[in-house]
Amino acid sequence: MSNADTNDVSSLKEKHCVPCEIGTQPFDLETIQGLLPMVPKWKPDNELKKIVRSFRFKDFVESMRFINKVAELAEEEGHHPDIFVSYNYVKICLTTHNIGGLSENDFIMAAKIDEAFTTIMPTQTK
Repeated sequence: MSNADTNDVSSLKEKHCVPCEIGTQPFDLETIQGLLPMVPKWKPDNELKKIVRSFRFKDFVESMRFINKVAELAEEEGHHPDIFVSYNYVKICLTTHNIGGLSENDFIMAAKIDEAFTTIMPTQTK
């Protein structure tokens, strides 16, 4: 990735996920740290194998509306997050399973999920 790609979240939102080729290595710490500012509400796990974000909603219906939008994005991009739901709380974990860590696909999906959240819930800040 070029420096131009790592400085603008809109560049992530405009990209599409691509399958990782055999032998692709997960991102290293430096690359992850360079991309995290583009999706600041996402946090890496301790092993740097996934990024995680939690969302709160008024009720279960709003949670499910958001999850359905995330499911549509995942199908369009061919990159599927782990989603955990508890009434008005949704936790999403992104990782590239077939390489055992983070790839650009995870950050592309994070940016697109953030955009979906602000579209569905424009007054929410968390």
